[in-house]
Amino acid sequence: MVHSRLQPDFRINKIGGYHEQKNYRIYDYTVILTYCALISACMGIISAINHSFSRAVIFLIISGICDMFDGTVASTKDRTPAEKKFGIQIDSLSDLVSFGVMPAVFVYCITGQNKACNLVVCLYVLAALIRLAYYNVTEEERQQQTSERRSVYLGLPVTVISILLPLVYTLFRFHVLNTAAVFPILLFITGGAFITPVEIKKPAYICKFCSAVCEAFSRK
Repeated sequence: MVHSRLQPDFRINKIGGYHEQKNYRIYDYTVILTYCALISACMGIISAINHSFSRAVIFLIISGICDMFDGTVASTKDRTPAEKKFGIQIDSLSDLVSFGVMPAVFVYCITGQNKACNLVVCLYVLAALIRLAYYNVTEEERQQQTSERRSVYLGLPVTVISILLPLVYTLFRFHVLNTAAVFPILLFITGGAFITPVEIKKPAYICKFCSAVCEAFSRK
């Protein structure tokens, strides 16, 4: 009897009864790109710490590309409600590292670990966290009401930093921008845009492009 009590219970309570916990298929192909984005971001963090900033930017771009296609790939499969919720959560957790922590570490390192930008870096990560948490709540509600893809965002999506930061870094590297102060300024403005309650329409051409690519690969 003592041995049976020590055994883990893999059942969860549901409306007064019990049922076996479902398999969330964490290795399913629909979340592979999300995992790739996270791994790329971790490599970017390591590169930034080692002052390999060009390499770090490349890893950030790779994370952005993976994030651009992961939703389209996930839509190719008829997922259960549990799998959809898992996808939402794992995507936002990956985004927090990829487009929150990684850019913050990059800016902290490229500015020479300047103490003056510490607050900006911390506030940027906080803004990304709030933006992603809010997205999780609204996305779950939206998916319960419709199966159509999201067409409007409230606040600037965190993935935009994968475009803005490489652009600013390129200008900085070729001496168009001559001071590293542009990086904390970028984070301050972008972080503020994350939590600004303004509706931003999702570019339709990106959705069409991602769908076309996924459809082409599925035919092969």
